[in-house]
Amino acid sequence: MQKLTTEQAVVISGYTGVLACPFAVLHAEIETRMGRPVWTHELGSHELMETEIKPKFKTDFLAMIPANASMRLEERSAAE
Repeated sequence: MQKLTTEQAVVISGYTGVLACPFAVLHAEIETRMGRPVWTHELGSHELMETEIKPKFKTDFLAMIPANASMRLEERSAAE
């Protein structure tokens, strides 16, 4: 299995809310993308995550998914 780069882990973390990288790295990237300081207690807000943070990572997250990924999942399901 191929390891994630730090950038990939940050994008996955920012989009899904599942921490896959050091928190400090994600926090810095969120502040960069939001264009403002983000207090750590704000990151516990589901509303902020869904309405403001997640959309900032969506394009990068989707770009990481190979175009034929859904086909591979369908093939895997058919084989089972």
